[in-house]
Amino acid sequence: MTDRRGVVAKRAENLSPGVPYVRGWNRARRSAGALADQLVLLGLDSDFPGLVADVNVFGDGLVQLGNVRPETAELLATLIAAGLAAEASDATTDGPLLPQEAPAA
Repeated sequence: MTDRRGVVAKRAENLSPGVPYVRGWNRARRSAGALADQLVLLGLDSDFPGLVADVNVFGDGLVQLGNVRPETAELLATLIAAGLAAEASDATTDGPLLPQEAPAA
């Protein structure tokens, strides 16, 4: 079974010839790394111990968050909502989303 985006397709445990698994996994690895970097900045890296890159049977990269506590899921939802609200606000003001840091002297 798969949804329209393919994220519930089975993991690629047995590889099939001709499917670009490495490309999908590499993209997932870069995305998981970017997410991990942001979680470290927020002090939430220990709340996502199961964060890993994976790939499904079609070669599509997947980022697995792993099992998280309900409080962590709620916090993640709050952060996403705050980011979307800030992005929407930025779109109406055409200003920078975050203040620009001054170059180090």
